[in-house]
Order: sequence, then C-alpha cells, then structure tokens
Amino acid sequence: MRLFSIRNISIICSTICFLVLSNCAKTGRPEGGPKDEDAPIFVTAKPPYKSLFFKEKEIRIEFDEFVRMKDLNKQLIVSPPLKNPPLISPQGSPSKEIKIKILDTLQENTTYIFNFGNAVVDNNESNVLENFSYVFSTGDYIDSLTTKGSVKEAGTIENKANISLLLYRLDSSYTDSIVYKKKPNYVTKTQDSVNFSFFNLRKGSYKVIALKEEISDYIFNPKMDRIGFLNDTISLPQDSIIETPIVYFYEDQPFEFARGKELTKGKIQFGFTGNRKNFSVSLLSKVPDSFQSVAKYEQGRDSLNYWFTPIDRDSLNFVVQKDDFIDTVTVRLRKKKIDSLLINPSIRRTLHFRDTFFLRSNTPITLIDSIKISILDKDTLNVPFTVIPSLKENKVGIVFEKKPVQKYSIKLLPNALKDIYEVSHDTLNYSLYTQEIEDYGRITLNVNNSQNKNVIVQLLSGRNQTDVIEQRSISGSESLIFDLLEPKKYTVRAIIDDNKNNKWDTGNFLLKRQPEVIIFHPELRDFELRANYFLEEIFTIN
Repeated sequence: MRLFSIRNISIICSTICFLVLSNCAKTGRPEGGPKDEDAPIFVTAKPPYKSLFFKEKEIRIEFDEFVRMKDLNKQLIVSPPLKNPPLISPQGSPSKEIKIKILDTLQENTTYIFNFGNAVVDNNESNVLENFSYVFSTGDYIDSLTTKGSVKEAGTIENKANISLLLYRLDSSYTDSIVYKKKPNYVTKTQDSVNFSFFNLRKGSYKVIALKEEISDYIFNPKMDRIGFLNDTISLPQDSIIETPIVYFYEDQPFEFARGKELTKGKIQFGFTGNRKNFSVSLLSKVPDSFQSVAKYEQGRDSLNYWFTPIDRDSLNFVVQKDDFIDTVTVRLRKKKIDSLLINPSIRRTLHFRDTFFLRSNTPITLIDSIKISILDKDTLNVPFTVIPSLKENKVGIVFEKKPVQKYSIKLLPNALKDIYEVSHDTLNYSLYTQEIEDYGRITLNVNNSQNKNVIVQLLSGRNQTDVIEQRSISGSESLIFDLLEPKKYTVRAIIDDNKNNKWDTGNFLLKRQPEVIIFHPELRDFELRANYFLEEIFTIN
C-alpha cells in the first residue's frame, strides 16, 4: 500500500508540472479574457501641446501604448497648409512615439493645427484615438475661435465624402483668383460627408470655399474639382455657426477645341471641352456628289463623331466654329477598315408600358425599309408600327401600341436597315412580353407653387437616383401624375428654373453665381414604390 501511494503521488506531480509548463509556453491574451476596447491615451509631447513661440523643427508625441498610423495621407490635415508636407514616422511599424519633422519655414504669430483625424490607432485592436490634434503657436497666444457648418452636392441625394473646406482671410492680399493659385489660411474636411468644423481660428473676416478635389492640394482646378462658396463673407467671432449649407458643383468650362482625328475608315472624331452650344464642323474639301456624311455628338463625352462615305483622299479639310472662335482643321486619312455594323436591342424580354423599343447601332442608319419589318402578337396578328430614327443618337425606335399580358415578335429581314456605308444585317428576331397593369404603380404630386416660380419637376430612378424617368415644367400650382411606374426606388426633385431654359444651370465662382436651386421632396427620396400602389403626396415649392 505504501509503494502504491508513493507511485500515485509521483504520477500526479508529473502531470501538474506538465500542465504548468504547457501553460507557461502560451502567449497572447488568455482565452476568454476581456477585449481591449480602450483608445490610446496621449501622454506627453515635446515641445508641449499648445506651446507658444514655437521654433522647433521636430515634434515628439508619446502615448501610453504602442500605436500605428492608419490612412495617414487621407486623415492628416495641417492648418494652415504647409508648402511641403511634414515627415511623419514611423508609419510602417508600431511605436509608442510619433515624430513630426517640419520642412517648411513657419509663419510668424500663427496658430498651427496638426489634425490626425482617426489615423492614430492602437497596435492590438485598432482602437481609434478620434480627432487627435497637436496645436502650437509661433506667437504669444493660441487662437481659439471656431466656426462650423454643412455642405451638400448640387442635385444628388448622397453627398461625397472627404470634402475640403477652406478659409481665406480677407486682407489686402485677397482677390477672387487666389483660390486658383494659393493655399488658404485655414483648412479642414467634412467629418461625415456633410458637417465640418474649424478650430483655433483668428478674429477677422473670411471667404469660405468648399472643394471636392481630385488632388488634395487645396487649390481649385476647375477642370477636375467641384467648388462651393457662400455669397457673403463670415466674420469671427460673430459667425460661429454658418447657417446656410454650402452647395458644391462642377462649373461649366470655357470652350476649347482639341483636335480632329480619324478613328476608323469613314469616321472622324472632333474633340473639345466646354459648352458645345453653337459648335459646328463644316467640310471645306470638294467631294463628289455621291458623298454622304452624318455628324452626332457622342453621349457622355465631349466629342463630335463625323461619319462619311469612304473617299479616295489623303486628307479632308474642315472649318470648326464656335461663337467668335473659328479655325481650319486638316484630318489625315490613313485607316483601311470600316466598322462592321452592330445592332443591339434596348430591351431583351420585358417591355414596360413606358418603354420604347430601340435598336442601337454603332454606325448611323441612313436607310430604313419598313416593308422588311414586321410585328406579330401572340395570336400571330400583325401589329401596326412606326419606325422613328433618332436625330441625336445612332438608334431607331419602333413604336407601337402595347397591350397587357401580350407577346410581341419583332422581325427584321436583311436590308431592313442600312448604315452610311450601305452595310446591312442578317435576319433579326426579338421576343418581347408585357405585364398586367396591376404590376405597376402611380405617383401623384400635388405641387404647391404659390409664388408661380418656373419649376422643372423630375422623377428620378436608377443607380444613385440620377436617371431622369420623366420631367414636367410648370409655372404655377398643378397636380402631376406619373403613371405605369415599375416597382422600384424613385426620387422626386424640383429645379427652380430661373432663366426659363428648361434645364438646370450650374454656378460660377468668379461670376459669384450660385447654381440653380434644387429641392428634393422630403418623403420621396429613394422611395420604394410597390406594384399596384397609388401614392399621392403634396410637394411645396418655397
């Protein structure tokens, strides 16, 4: 019995030692322990936070734990902006210390803010030290005034993120052109794509600018950037809250002709930028009587496509005109192959009652033989139709009366359509189906326009709610019905058409012109319309 007891005790001791050693070898947080949810804590800085008479070239900031930088290039904002970005280290490895090396000569008597945004996170759990800033002054005091406001993008229901807000001090050096060539006195960015705040500002009057930039240099590039501004200046400390939202937009660019170039045999493209109104291209070269040409703007691009029947020439000469601009252009002809005719239907299966069936082509259709086109319903009865060519795009519309729960078989025999090169197609067959009337919805808008403004009411849908489904122009109070709508999301907005040109007009910074006002219906923003649902709403235009 004694030997048995000693042996058992020995086994038990060995087991305990093994377990202890095994546990000692494990690293990391014990299983089931609490998760670290605390953000890093700023401990100290050298020079100290809010130092006066600052003259150093290096700053060291210490934290209570290891931190790392996350999206520093996007998060860090230095105000006033520096000509040369500071060097921040380390960025690729964790450290308890951040070093800032200043490469610029700092302005005298100026409060500087290094706003890291949400770039500082702890190394283990990525807990964010929100809106961490380091502030100092090269003078004898720290500026302490603030102002805040909001921005919105013209014509959209969702604002872009990361909008830059600029403040220019109104002193003897200020001119409106300063936004094109000089960095502002203060800069910040939107916190949530809408709201912004400035801190540590000096007393005075300022011009407020909003920029949605392609390159974050705080300089307005009208070819790439959106701009917004207030007509009035702000004065601090009075205007600590900017009540009016700043609307940012793309400016119309001045017309600039690029060039003409041959894309394929029988097709020339004339590129330009800016407003195309009154822009024209005229053939200067003498050509045979059989010569044909068609010119159409390319949808969504600043270019005019010019198709012509192939001709045995090395080049063609054109006159390009736009208001007071006139120039002659020579286009070399070297391509050997014309485009093959491609035809695609706008609808593959379901034909909605608001739809028109289009056949789109890559080259202009110049000949239509309706005799070679037929439409049969599900009872194989002929359906009357009309073929209408588009003047703006390379497409033809086949228009006919649509009935519920019907099948339509559309057939085009060879040579029904011919393009400018006299190229046709093989036999084309399409089958389309309609639905029940109850599969659609209706929106009725009772527009309260008591001031009799010129208003364009638009029904939008599609991705980001930017496709105009239908629009109506009114100059008083009216009831508008949008019927036979597909079940999907819609948005209703109104454009205050001040100049009565039946379109939205953008603004211009130098002309101090704001874009035309766009009002979104408060309830019908990205609204889901169901089938067989009749919605009626009041839309008040103030």
